[in-house]
Amino acid sequence: MARKDAIISEIIKVKGGKLLQVKDMLAVEEPLEISIAYGPVPQTKKSISVTMRTPGHDFELATGFLFTEGIISNAGDILGVNHPNKFDENKVEVSLREDVLIALKKLERNFYTTSSCGVCGKSSIDAVRSVCSFTTAKDDAFFIDENLLHSLPGMLRSNQKVFENTGGLHACGLFNSIGELLLLMEDVGRHNAVDKLVGAALNKSLLPLHNTLLLLSGRASFELIQKAWMAGITMVAAVGAPSSLAVSMAIECGMTLVGFLRNETFNIYSGAHRIVHSTYESSY
Repeated sequence: MARKDAIISEIIKVKGGKLLQVKDMLAVEEPLEISIAYGPVPQTKKSISVTMRTPGHDFELATGFLFTEGIISNAGDILGVNHPNKFDENKVEVSLREDVLIALKKLERNFYTTSSCGVCGKSSIDAVRSVCSFTTAKDDAFFIDENLLHSLPGMLRSNQKVFENTGGLHACGLFNSIGELLLLMEDVGRHNAVDKLVGAALNKSLLPLHNTLLLLSGRASFELIQKAWMAGITMVAAVGAPSSLAVSMAIECGMTLVGFLRNETFNIYSGAHRIVHSTYESSY
């Protein structure tokens, strides 16, 4: 049975000096424990992550997390994904092929993620580079028109089903160069939304996601650029601000990074050659 991604709550709304008892829609937030089963039969089982997420697309979230963290390198590493306890949908187990080598020291970092901060404990961009399966070509043929770029946040918002009811979810959308929406995921956690999207792409054998743009409904943090890099995404655009380390990573991997994409303006932090301007006036 599908889990609810939003619930109805009785609240008191204060408006114009009046107290009104009304019903409100809340985005659901529940923990998801991700475990892996690896090695020869009987397989070793290990819990590697607990993340607060919005129920839905949990299998994609689990496989996307394993991929963006460098634990698996492709969909073929996975034997199956299931709920180890059919009565507990807040636990997902990913069974890996016997020959998949697991870096135990990496698992001993004791992954813990929350809806606000994402995966913590990354020490440097070099740590990500060491497990990245794909590279972003600096001279690729991916370009996007400035006017089209302005239209993407509205397109993302119009396709956010749960946000429309709750106003409480982050979203990420994958677009091609002509503005077609290829994938969209929502979650209370920015990093979860991206993992769900990457997991869905992995399951559809779409990786690497070269010549695509990832649009983020909020800010662009280090862990989100890391996940985009792992998936081979060429361009990331965010409605909010990027962090300094996110910009450094985008420059390092040759990715185009756009921030503050709203109100007919945006900032380009790296990879400006991929954005086509119909009119351009320099203020330098």
